[in-house]
Amino acid sequence: MEVIPAIDLLGGKCVRLYQGDYNQSQVFNDDPVAVARQWEAEGATRLHLVDLDGAKVGHPVNLDVIRSIVEAVEIPVEVGGGLRDRDAVAALLSTGVRWAILGTVAVEQPDLVAQLCGEFPGQIIVGIDARNGKVATKGWLETSEVLATELAERMAQLGAAAIIYTDIHRDGTMQGPNLEALRDLAAIAAIPVIASGGVSSLTDLLSLLALEPQGVTGAIVGKAIYTGDVSLKEAVRAVGQGRWQDIPPDFGSSALA
Repeated sequence: MEVIPAIDLLGGKCVRLYQGDYNQSQVFNDDPVAVARQWEAEGATRLHLVDLDGAKVGHPVNLDVIRSIVEAVEIPVEVGGGLRDRDAVAALLSTGVRWAILGTVAVEQPDLVAQLCGEFPGQIIVGIDARNGKVATKGWLETSEVLATELAERMAQLGAAAIIYTDIHRDGTMQGPNLEALRDLAAIAAIPVIASGGVSSLTDLLSLLALEPQGVTGAIVGKAIYTGDVSLKEAVRAVGQGRWQDIPPDFGSSALA
């Protein structure tokens, strides 16, 4: 399982939001490129970038910063935020980004997702961000009536390379990931699922590692590595040395109660 550090971009700076609320943002670093280099040096095998400005207005805004990050590191980069048409995805991938993450269009334009999966095979990831099991769109500013599990199944059928699942109520709260929702979604999607939101400790990461045989192949870590509650270097080492076969079956079961 990969431990994937998140870099959220707002106004060209590295920030974190609380439960997706743009009015509750905290700037952690004015230099996202330096942050990217740091996470690579600490053992990250990929980076997760979110163009928060882009997600809000509906088109990429921080392409120059994203390009600078891609050029500064050797590990692959995945990016989401504001990718709502073919040209935006093509422009993003032309910067050297490995994976484009689609969110809103997965709900509103599934035919476009199918088209992009065909044009850019293996490079389209679908981000499913949910409140109470229902998919949120437009930078989490709106909530649809679409169930996350139903959308995951549909996107897998259309050719998505993976699903990134975020429980918005857990994001930025450091309350631990929603293991039950992840388990259900991975079982239905039948493609790799990357967990996002709520990771606050190595224990949380080991709980996710226990879901690896069920299809949870990665964990995005944000606020906890910026506050120092989790050392990225130690997390990468712990997950790399751990094996899901060695984890007790009931490990993390309290989080599922």
